[in-house]
Amino acid sequence: MKNQKQAYIYAGIAVLLWSTVATSMKIALQNYSFLQLLFWSSATALLTLGILMLATKKYVNLAKLPARAFLKSAIYGAINPFLYYIVLFKAYELLPAQEAQALNYTWPIMLSLLAVPLLKQKIGFKNVVAIGISFIGVLIIATGGNLINLSFTNAQGVIFGLASAIIWALFWIFNIRDERDELSKLFLNFFFGFIYILIALLFTSEIVFIDLKSWGGAIYVGFFEMGITFVIWSIALKKSITAAKVSNLVYLVPFLSLVVIYFVLEEPIGFPTIIGLFLIVGGLTFDKISFRQLRFRSGE
Repeated sequence: MKNQKQAYIYAGIAVLLWSTVATSMKIALQNYSFLQLLFWSSATALLTLGILMLATKKYVNLAKLPARAFLKSAIYGAINPFLYYIVLFKAYELLPAQEAQALNYTWPIMLSLLAVPLLKQKIGFKNVVAIGISFIGVLIIATGGNLINLSFTNAQGVIFGLASAIIWALFWIFNIRDERDELSKLFLNFFFGFIYILIALLFTSEIVFIDLKSWGGAIYVGFFEMGITFVIWSIALKKSITAAKVSNLVYLVPFLSLVVIYFVLEEPIGFPTIIGLFLIVGGLTFDKISFRQLRFRSGE
């Protein structure tokens, strides 16, 4: 049932939750490796999604799915959560939280570029201008405002940050073509993804607890970044008269995230980050192609 007031409430809750996850990632990574963080967070997400499957009784639909549906999830699970979060968490490990989340937020621009060869969409002058504006913002963040010498503050971190945006954009394109129920396919993706994560962890390290603070940060990421918030956002979109009415609220996430990063992590917010983020979001606002079709997320 459409209810715009409720849609805004659900969307606002999702935006607020997504605004906190960059800080939680950084807290968890203070003592966990990116792979340890991924193990605990994905385990939490899988458990959360499994409980939701039981609560909504959608688990009965799994037995009706053809074998190709499970094969599809096995492939998609390798992209997200396995590859995507490995790259994203590595970016957060290498960069300040403010820079990593800003670079990851370029995924809609990557989506516009990838939609040309993969979805056969045409790119016009307005799209080119929007992409140009956003990438100037990326350069400002990546160089710390030193555009003349193009001296990157952490080139490896920048590569991982932008790579995470590309991977998410690819996953979004694959997911939009998948007509299965959102919760069911998300659960199956995490089921297979968690298997890959567990194998990777056992081959390279071991499962460790470390301390309550880091473990709590990892659990928080799994519950709010990977799990329940997607469901809250989906409810907001279903209740909204049009997706555009709530989708624009996503633009608030990176700016609210900076506030949380500043007060919780006590990480000084650099002027280049603020300017770069305004340009990235400005480019997205000018374009709006990706967000017109948005069904969930983003990233954070």
